[in-house]
Amino acid sequence: MASAAEQLAANINFGAFSKATELKKRIWFTLGALIIYRLGTYIPIPGVNPQILADIFRQQGGGILGMFDMLAGGALHRMTIFALNIMPYISASIIVQLLTAVSPQMEALKKEGESGRKKLNQYTRYGTVLLATVQAWGLAVGLEAMTGASGAAVPEPGLFFKIATVITLVGGTMFLMWLGEQITARGIGNGISLIIFAGIVAELPRALVSTLELGRTGALSTLFIVFLLLMAVGVVFFIVFMERAQRRLLIQYPKRQMGNRVFGGEASHLPLKLNTSGVIPPIFASSLLLLPLTAVGFAGGEGPEWLQTVTRYLAHGTPLYMILYSALIIFFCFFYTAIVFNPADTAENLRKYGGFIPGIRPGKNTADYIDYVLTRLTVIGSAYLVAVCLLPEILISQHSVPFYFGGTSLLIVVTVTMDTVAQIHSHLLAHQYEGLIKKAKLRGRK
Repeated sequence: MASAAEQLAANINFGAFSKATELKKRIWFTLGALIIYRLGTYIPIPGVNPQILADIFRQQGGGILGMFDMLAGGALHRMTIFALNIMPYISASIIVQLLTAVSPQMEALKKEGESGRKKLNQYTRYGTVLLATVQAWGLAVGLEAMTGASGAAVPEPGLFFKIATVITLVGGTMFLMWLGEQITARGIGNGISLIIFAGIVAELPRALVSTLELGRTGALSTLFIVFLLLMAVGVVFFIVFMERAQRRLLIQYPKRQMGNRVFGGEASHLPLKLNTSGVIPPIFASSLLLLPLTAVGFAGGEGPEWLQTVTRYLAHGTPLYMILYSALIIFFCFFYTAIVFNPADTAENLRKYGGFIPGIRPGKNTADYIDYVLTRLTVIGSAYLVAVCLLPEILISQHSVPFYFGGTSLLIVVTVTMDTVAQIHSHLLAHQYEGLIKKAKLRGRK
């Protein structure tokens, strides 16, 4: 089955695109909102020396800070008002989704429809404020502890600096949350995903230039850089292939006779994606592994001896870090898939509408069969996520690649691109259908 991008390339009509005024307005609105976001990544927070901070980031580049700086579009190493980016909102959204699976009250809200969805969104916003406040306070404490060769990153530390930093960073995150919701409602694509996408893509040219500079100075061989670029293209194709992969279960509906007419009897399919959990497992896994580092940041870089020992063993690129990272990704793949897809509910819905899988009895047998197929797919999907997410760890630790290649960032770029192209394609098809209806000589049309 051709993807939305392939269908758009095959059936694109630039005349229809020029006439699709609503689609053009949505695209221009999205571009304008993303430009506002990029401008905000250059507005610094007060009380920080940018030169000393840049020196510190250069010394620690390529590690955990480099990963989060790429997701934030460079706002972290510049320490701007959008340094936290939209990550607190994503974490709050994931927590609310998990609570809907374990809390009967939250699950009841989810089943209430539009009113329940609005309440869950409000809880997500409250959670965003709470998480952003905690992360901003930890970042302020960490900034006060940062010192470079030229001095401290914060010339005048104290309670006033912490409060000002928390207010600035929380306000920036809430503005990005509002901006993302506006893009989703009035633009094209998912606003939150596009904000992260814009930040990652904006940092790629700088990373590419630094890689080529290392090749010019001889730190990296030309052959290795060419191999790295070819591998990047190959990984993108691999991600696209795996994200499109799905197992289709044949669903048959029985024939029903009403009077002299026979209804039903058609066949459909139930698509099961190979990677049902998306990019959630890598985000959760990396967040858990960063907890010791976050605790050390709260302690101003000191902390107990056992905590520093754990942080040292869980450093970026160590064997223990990679093993735990892989294990957590696999765990969250199964855990999140079990939350978002319930085989028992699917089997019950099929039974209500008379659908069945050929050769499988309706009810519990159908649920067990769907669960069996989904488990096998999740095994393959988790192995695929582990391979993609471990690739940058190996490149950074073994070959000193100066940017965070692959992993969560590359998954986000590819999946957001596919989703946005699919929405553009659906808008173009809807516009073409409207033109066909107007031109068609339908019965009863005046």
